[in-house]
Order: sequence, then structure tokens, then C-alpha cells
Amino acid sequence: MPGERLSSGPVHIHAYVARISVRAGEALDVMVSAAGTSEVEAQLVRLLHGDVHPAGPGFREEEIDCPANGRLAVSWRDVPRGNVLRGTDAGGALLPQERFTLWAYIHPALPGAGVQTLVSYLRDGGEPAGYALCLDEQGCLAFFRHDAQGWRRVLGQPQPVLAHCWYLVTADIDPAGGQVVLASRHLPGRANGLWSRAVPRQDPPDAAGPLEAWTAAPGPGTVLVGGRPAEGGPIECLYNGKIDRFGLIRGGADKGVREALAAGTPLEAARTLAFWDTTAGYGPGGIGDVVRDLGPSSLDLVGVNRPVRGQTGWNWDGCVDSFRLAPEQYGGIEFHDDALADCLWPPTVTLQLSADLRSGVYALRLRHGGVTERAVFCVRPARRSAPICFLLPTATYMAYANGPRSMEGDIGQALMGRSPILARADIEACENNYLFGLSAYDVHRDGAGVCYTSYRRPIFTMQPDYRFPGVAAPWGLGADLSIIAWLEQSGHAYDVITDEDLDREGRAALDGYRVLITGSHAEYASEPMLDAIEDFSAGGGRILYLSGNGLYWVVAFRPEEPWVMEIRRREAGSRAWQCRPGEGYLVTTGEPGGLWRHRNRAPQKLVGVGFASEGMDISVPFRRMPASFAPEVAWILEGVEGELIGDFGLIHGGVVGLEIDRYDAALGSPPGAVVLASSEPLTSNWPLVQEEIFFSHPGLGGDEHPQVRCDMVYFRTANGGAVFSASSIAWAGALPWNDFDNAVSRIMANVVNGFLSDGGLPDITGAADAR
Repeated sequence: MPGERLSSGPVHIHAYVARISVRAGEALDVMVSAAGTSEVEAQLVRLLHGDVHPAGPGFREEEIDCPANGRLAVSWRDVPRGNVLRGTDAGGALLPQERFTLWAYIHPALPGAGVQTLVSYLRDGGEPAGYALCLDEQGCLAFFRHDAQGWRRVLGQPQPVLAHCWYLVTADIDPAGGQVVLASRHLPGRANGLWSRAVPRQDPPDAAGPLEAWTAAPGPGTVLVGGRPAEGGPIECLYNGKIDRFGLIRGGADKGVREALAAGTPLEAARTLAFWDTTAGYGPGGIGDVVRDLGPSSLDLVGVNRPVRGQTGWNWDGCVDSFRLAPEQYGGIEFHDDALADCLWPPTVTLQLSADLRSGVYALRLRHGGVTERAVFCVRPARRSAPICFLLPTATYMAYANGPRSMEGDIGQALMGRSPILARADIEACENNYLFGLSAYDVHRDGAGVCYTSYRRPIFTMQPDYRFPGVAAPWGLGADLSIIAWLEQSGHAYDVITDEDLDREGRAALDGYRVLITGSHAEYASEPMLDAIEDFSAGGGRILYLSGNGLYWVVAFRPEEPWVMEIRRREAGSRAWQCRPGEGYLVTTGEPGGLWRHRNRAPQKLVGVGFASEGMDISVPFRRMPASFAPEVAWILEGVEGELIGDFGLIHGGVVGLEIDRYDAALGSPPGAVVLASSEPLTSNWPLVQEEIFFSHPGLGGDEHPQVRCDMVYFRTANGGAVFSASSIAWAGALPWNDFDNAVSRIMANVVNGFLSDGGLPDITGAADAR
């Protein structure tokens, strides 16, 4: 709920940045909130290694001179969770003195879970006056009034509404005559709700009761949909569920009016005080946050915390699956009381970065006593000079932000093959009901999947030393810093950019670079990102794909709000939740969500490999394949002895682990590619990926199925380009082993040095034939 605070206890420090990527020489706002202290010690640092595994180099960071270093005054900041629509009625048209009717189509998700507001109006200043149509504690339609005594329940229906069913609800209000009448009508269609039309449902009788006349003259007021203003505080009584079109009409809601609304028949324009058409404004490129009022006052409403649009409405017939095809059937706007897209904290400090600052991964480190928080960001160079570009997979960081809650999932421990090992941040997040928002692997309190995630909030999973509890190993930034550490150790000049940069700038973000290196888990990609990588490769760029399960899910960003990412998990893929029927298109761009594979852009076509399996119980080595000894490719494994590669590492003791990819010509792996090595057998805890299982049957585990494997792959591309795919998340964790003196590090050096060379790479036709 808005305004929640952390549970009482010791010092808590939380922070985030306004932009996850900045150039050297630019300024960056950092937002900080703290409880238990009024000041913290601030220090700019460059992050060099995160994994605290005792067999590795340990945690490493370099302190950087910065004017912001030193003591920093801090205070606690509230967290404004929950979706609402908000608007201002400057002329007071929505506080009429004569009889009027408030109506809406609603699809509640959690009736009975406290008072939940559908539509509210509160006068701003002057004599207190306002009203709200709500669901009460029992889930019954109820009318509340606001006066000098605050919000008071005036009337309610005797029977609760049902979850996941559409209703027409009306409140016939006579301020002067002193009466309010509430009515609700179930609107079952063939596809629009949980129940069929064949299931009998008796609507409750109309509820009528006295209403103390309000005498406040019309004046400026605030309209809220999905919540109501609290007494002198934030928004309260947030709604969980969908609302379709809604409005106010002059006069009462007699039987004829309600029949017309139930049939979707437009009312007379002369009777309309306000009509918010939630289907208006849909364009081919998606849907924004503004809900248009087609009434005489044009009181448009604006979404807060990104209410979910493009959802099926009360009249959806199941014959189309996108708002682009039949917008009139997609008026549903979905609200959640635990949604968070932007904490909206004011800046605590502005970092003025030096123009000669090295490109890399940085953080403003904040300390008080034994508590440390780092606000992480990327610094791009003021001018490109390095030949290597490391692509920080920030879209994946956003997807996993503050979760997933593996310790709470019903299959979490079975999936991971181990009991979770919780850190302080995990326990704090759980104790405080995930105050700073959920991950895109979680579901909202009402069970709907979280399709929006943001970095404008504290993200404890993006701390450099964070270890994911379900796998007892680094995940995301902590793993990727092992690649950064290798680049530092090897002495190669490199720049760092983010997924956000690639999404906004496309191919231009990679101009001037010879080699592109991915992070350990580049799972999420937008269309501009995928296009940019493909164009870089086709133009002769050379790629080290060091990821497992990369380029898998479709995501999208708005150019004006790059800190919010949208994802729609459709009917396939290894998914923590699934979109409801008809709701699988991204409203950010209008494109279909789901897997890139199901848009015929499987990662095999771009990097030679694609997702094969995941397992968190063990990591295993690669076994060298015969084709790797061919003269044309032998340079890649030069200096590597024996057939086994990587029976060591900081992630479960091996180089093949967590999530893995394989070569598959049927999905687009180039026929001229060479499989240099394949993984040793895995266990039954490594299942074949879900999208490749048509019938469930025994023998789908890593100890039996031939497609559950990891392949190290190399191939040439157009114009002198090349791709090397390590295909495993655990590759990054093997690089620092034995102070970087190991076979995996040797292969990495061979490939990077070969890709940087001015001469052409050998033709590999003969080696490919050997495969």
C-alpha cells in the first residue's frame, strides 16, 4: 500500500539512480532513502568483481574521486505503490448539485480483501465534499461519502461480486433529494469471464438508502480510478482487478439506461457529464497512459505506476487476440495494489562525472555502520576508443529485480534442486512485503503476472555481491562482473554499454567496435536490440556470446520512459506465469510478446545456439569434440590440454551450469558452424525446455535426453565476422578460477585475441564438415 515503511529495526539504506547508463562528463541523480540514521558516507566506486566465493579473487572495487564523496544527509522516503488513474476537475463539473449516475464495467480480482475503490472524487480545498464507488470488506458494491467526518460508508449491496467476472455497476445519486441507489448486473459472455452464460447467477436487488444532502458548491477536485485520497496522506483503498469504460450521466439510472449500458449502446450525448472511453487512442504502435474523456469537459486521466492496458474488456468475444485487431473489445485496464513503476523520490545527490572517467560499471556506495548499499550504473565513454564493447544485460537485471521469490514458490526448491540460502536482503524484502516492488517472475497479490518492471526503485538483486538464494551463486550483475574482472586482468581496452543504450540507439550504439561481448544471461531483448546485434554481425562484427538462455523473451521500452520494461509471457517458454487469453501483446509497441523463437527469430539464427535446459543442482565440464582439432579452428583451444574443459569454477564447480544452450540446425544454427565441445552428462534435474515438449513422457531429463546438453560453438559470418558461443551462464564463473590461470580463461584469451587481429580468420569449411 502507498506510504508503507520498513519494519522497525536497525539501519536501512536504499537507493537507485535516475538513469542506468550515462556518459563520462554527464551528471546523474541518485535517490536515497534511509531509516535509523540521518546521514551516510557516500563514495563513488568502480566495480571490478562481485562474487565472494573463497576460491575466487573476492569482492573488488576501486574508489574514485568525486565531488559527491563524503557525508550525505538522508531521510526516509515513502514508496507510492499501486496503480491508479488520476485527473483534475478544475471546474467542479463532477460534483453536481442535481441527480446524476456514476457507472462502470468492472472485473474484480480480489473481492473481499478490504475496501477497494473503483472511482472516487474529492474536492480540493474548501468545504469537504466527495464520493466513492467501492467494493467493501465483504466484496459488496458500496457507496462512500466524504465530508467533515472523512470517508464514511453510506450504503452497500447485500451480496458480494464474484472474482474474475464482468459486472455493470451503477450508483444513482441525488444530492438534493437525499438518496443513493446501487445496482450491479453480471455480464457473462462466451469468453469474457470465469463463468459461462449457462451458469445461473442471481444479481442482488438494488440497494437504496438515504443520502445526507451535500451543500458544497462546485470547485476544483481530483478524480481517482482505482483508489481514493486518504485523510491528509497518500492514496488508499486500492483496487485489484480490471475496469473498462466508465462515466457520469445526468439524471438517474432507470431500467432503460441500465439495459442500454448492459448492451453497450451509447447514451445520449446531452446526458453525458463524463465518459472515459478506455478504448480510445489506441494506435498501431501501442497504448499510452492517458485515458480520454469524451465528455463535455475533456477531463482526461493519466495512469500512475503504469496501469496495465490492452487487456480484454467486458465485451471480448474470444475471436481476436490483440487490441490492434478489435480495440473496442480491449477496454480493460488492470489495477494492482502492489504495482510500482517509479518511486518518484527527489534526488538526494547529483553526481557530476569526470569527462575522462573510464567506461565501466560504477556505483555510489552508501554506508552507515555495518550497512552498505550501492546504487549501480554504467558509464559509457565520452568518445569511443576501445575495440571491445561489453554489453551489460540490464534488461535481464530488470526482469529479475527484487525476485523471483524462490523461497516462496510452490516448485522453487524442486526446480533449483536445493534449499535456498537467504541473504539479509532476501529476509528484509520478505519481512516488508516486497516494499520496493516485484520481479517479472512474480505475480501480483491477486495472482496476475507482473508484466512491468522498473529500475527507478531500490533493487537488492542488483547489488554486486548478491547471491541468488535459489542457486547459491551470483546471478546477473555479480556473475557479469567476473567477465569484467577477466577483461581487467587481461589488460584489454573495453567500453561498457547497456541494453538500454542498444534499445535506444540501435546499430549506432555498436559503431566503431570490433568485438561485442555479451553478459552471462542476456535473456531479454527488444526488437531494436536484436536488430542491432544482427546488423553488427552482418557487417563484419565479431561476437563472444557468453550467455546461457540468451535472446529468449521479447520485451519493449518506451523511448520517453526507458526505466520501465514490459513483458508478456504467452503460451510457451519456461515461464513463472502466463498471460490470460487474448492479452499477450505488448501495449508499449503493439508487437506480440512471448519468445523470439515463436516470431521466427530463434537465437540459433544469430549466435548459433539456443536455450536447451536449466538446472541448479550441479555444474559439469565440456568434453572436446573431434572437429575442434581441425587446423582451421585449433587456434581457439590452443594451450588447452586434455579432453575435459572446465571441471572447475565458482558456480557449482563447473563451466556448464545454471542455464545452457545447444546447437540445433532445425532452429537456424548455421550449417557451417563447428561444435568445439559439448557438455558431459547432466542429471534428471535438467529437463528439456518446455517449448520443445509436445507430449510429456519419461526420459526428458539431462541424464537421458540427447538434446539436453550445452554446446560450445564457433562460426564465421558475413564480411569477415565471427561468433563464438560459450552457451552457459556458468562460463563467467569459471574465468576467475585459480587467479584466471585456467583452460576456460585460455580459450577466452584465444578468441578475443583472434577476433581483435587485423588479419582475416581462417575459412572453417573443412572443420564444419568434420562435425
